[in-house]
This record gives sequence, structure tokens and C-alpha cells, in this order.
Amino acid sequence: MKHLQNLIGGTWSTGDVVDFVEIINPATETPVASMPLSTALEVNAAVDAAADAAKGWSKLPLQERVDALLRIADVLEDHVAEIADIEELDMGRPAAVGEQWIRGAVQGFRNDVELALKYPFVQPSADHTSTVTRKPLGVAGVIVPWNFPTNVILAAIGPSLAAGNTVVLKPSERAPMSAMRLAELFDLPGGVLNVVFGVGKAGAALTQNPGVKVTHFTGSVASGTAVAAEGAKHLRRVVLELGGKDPAIVDSGVDVADVAADVARGAFTNTGQLCTSIERIYVHRAVAEEFTAELVAAAATYVRREEGERHDRQLGPMVDGAQRDIVVAHVDDAVSRGATVLAGGVVPDGPGYWYPATVLADVTDEMLIVTDETFGPVAAVQVVDDFAEGVAKAKKTEFGLSATVYSNSSERIDLAAREIETGIIWVNQWLRGTSELIYEPAGLSGVTALGGFAGYDAITRPSSLVGTVAGDTPESVPVDEVKAVAE
Repeated sequence: MKHLQNLIGGTWSTGDVVDFVEIINPATETPVASMPLSTALEVNAAVDAAADAAKGWSKLPLQERVDALLRIADVLEDHVAEIADIEELDMGRPAAVGEQWIRGAVQGFRNDVELALKYPFVQPSADHTSTVTRKPLGVAGVIVPWNFPTNVILAAIGPSLAAGNTVVLKPSERAPMSAMRLAELFDLPGGVLNVVFGVGKAGAALTQNPGVKVTHFTGSVASGTAVAAEGAKHLRRVVLELGGKDPAIVDSGVDVADVAADVARGAFTNTGQLCTSIERIYVHRAVAEEFTAELVAAAATYVRREEGERHDRQLGPMVDGAQRDIVVAHVDDAVSRGATVLAGGVVPDGPGYWYPATVLADVTDEMLIVTDETFGPVAAVQVVDDFAEGVAKAKKTEFGLSATVYSNSSERIDLAAREIETGIIWVNQWLRGTSELIYEPAGLSGVTALGGFAGYDAITRPSSLVGTVAGDTPESVPVDEVKAVAE
């Protein structure tokens, strides 16, 4: 059994921690690791180590930081399969599926780091009378969820480290194992990246430490609200990526089979445990019968992972019993209010927190499956009379992370873009994007724009140098000289 250790100031240790908790394999309900329950003592030591390391790391030339991080990306590429196997152990995602996502995460990390070389850390004004310099904030506290540990970690720390910040990482206690392996592969000076394991108390200690200058939190709305409150107390910047209740709108005139397959991918990937999962489906009455039949057929292709099998439609277990209980409660509530189960909907016998790909019809607005985040493999279908009604229903949520629209009408797509308050709207394909995609969640889904240059804006502070040296005219000061002074 693996014994996790904290990484503080370049040293792996559990220090004075006296309490540990077992990490459970959700497929078998057997322990696979032990994790230290760190206290404020360990968290504060990690923040101190990060603050000390920031003095040197932030002063390295940008190219040196970027080169160091790109070497790490090369190393990570050689360990994708290993990390996928680790995440299958502690959060359940089949390694065959995980490899695709983790490989994409490493490429995203590489893209984010390379973007630092294009980012305007130093920007002279056109008349050479002022210069804006973007400076690192210092210590970044990064708290990540359990559903995509590697992906969220790399997305959060790539720009932060490249910009000159140092990091204290607190992984989720529900899936902590890959964080330790990632940190082992990060060849950086001691204190630049620190990892502290624990439960909510450790996360709270991190958000409360005055040495942390920015908190990047990905997780639940309730916890994110607490992080925001601590940020307000200390006038500290926060980056919040929270929950979602993402809709899909299916118009008439689309290729129904293709759309149903894509909606199934959006609903069932990672066993529905994805903040941008499709959880609400509004389908035009003209194609509803055909679409629902195709969706049920597609759901049948998402099957429980069996030993030795490898394909991209494998379903792993839910991360734990508590998460499965939420899914069961939402489905039971829907059925009690008149919904029809067309596929799945039954907890299988035996060990593990398994739940099948499930399709519900006859869904109505008051059901929990529509109002609350389910975070499970459930596709809830409502029939609408036209695309505009689908847009109106899609808007009826407190969340605003993403939405997907399937239509061949540019006018209807424009209607959705105008009316739905959300960070991203995907058109005719779920979860597509570019390395420089910029978005900001709306409503309860979070605050602070991310992606592209926005990701660097979030973890740097602009400072202006205004004026010229006596005897110089603005035109006489070379741009390169202004940049050198600012740096």
C-alpha cells in the first residue's frame, strides 16, 4: 500500500502528522494508500517554504523558467500511462480513458507555459512615457478536486509557475495519489512546488494563511464560497472554478444519430463526473422520438470496465458511495415525480461504487435532476416545441459554466449565444476548444477569466512606471531600454 507524504521545501515527509486516512479503490472498496491528515502546522510550513523560494524563482529570467517547465512536460509525456493507472486506483476512471485526458493535460500544460513567452509581462506605452509590468503575486494556494486531478493541477500551476509564482498544492482527499507522483516528476528548486495532503481543515488553513497571495480553487459551490469569504477578509485574489448544470439544446434538422452520440459522450464521459458534463437535454419535438432512441442505443455502448478491456467508452465506478448516493437520490426523485427510466437507473450488485449509464425521459423542471448538480452518468431529456423554448429552459439555472447547442441555423446559434449566460458555448460538438480559449464562468460556476492571456492576468499584478529621465524626450528612450528598466 502506498504511503503518501507531504512535499515541503524540497523534502518529502509526514513530519509530526499523527493521523492518517486510508484511500479506497472505488472499484473494489479496498484500501490502496494511506494519506496524512496534515494540520495548519504543515500547511504554514509549506507556505513559508514557498515564500522563501519565490525570492529566487521570480528573479530567474523568464526563458529559464519556461525551459525548466518544458523539460518537465517532456518527462510527463513519458509517464502518462503510469499516471492514468494511479488515477484509476483512487478515483476510478479507467486507464484507457484517463490516458487520453492526461495526454491532453500535458499538452495543455506545454501550451500554457510556452504562451508565457508571448505574454506582455512588460509593455511600454506608444509614446514611451510609461511602462506596464506584470509581476508575479508570490505564493499561490492551489486546491484541486478529485474528478480530474492531473488535468486541473497542470492547468492551474502551469501559468502560475511560468509567471514566477510558487505553489502550495492541496489535492482532494478523495483522489490524492497522482498529485504525489506528479510532484515527484517536477524537477524544480526546493519550495517552488509544495504539496500538502489533508481534508478540509488543511484547505482552510491554506486559504487563511496571510502568506498566500492568490487562491486558485476548483470544487463545490459551498467550498468555493468559503474560499471567497477568506479572500475578502485578506483582500486576496481568488480564482474560482465551481459547479455546473450544463444544458444541451438539440434543434430540428440535425444529424440525429451523430448528435445523440455526442450528447452521450457529454453525459457519460468519466461516469458523468465532469463539471462540464451535459446534465440537461432539451430536444426539439420534431426529432425527439428518434433522438431519444439513438441516445438509449448510445448509452448501451458505455459499459462497465472489465479486466483487460481498453476502449474510450468504458465506465468506471463513481468516486465513492457518497457521490453515488447523490445520483441515486436524483434519479429516485425524478421517477417519483413522473420521469421514465429508459436505460440504466439501477445500482448493480457487488462491491464497488458502480452506476450504469442512465437515460431519463418525461423530465420536468422541478425535479432535482434538473435543478441540482448531479455529477453522475445520467442524461435527462426534456422535449421542447422549438429551439427558442430550449434556450429559455437552458437559461433557468443558477450555474453558468458551459452549454452545447446542436443546430444548422446560425440565427438560432446566435440566439443561444445572446441569451445563455455561460463561460463557453460549444456548437455542434461538446468540449471542443483551442489552447488560447478564454472564458469566465457565470453565476454559481465561479469567478475570474481563465485561458490564454487571461490565465496570466489572473496570477500577476500590473504595475506602471510613469515618466522619463531628466533631459530625455519620450522619443529618445529606446523601447529595449524601457523594458530593461522595468524588468
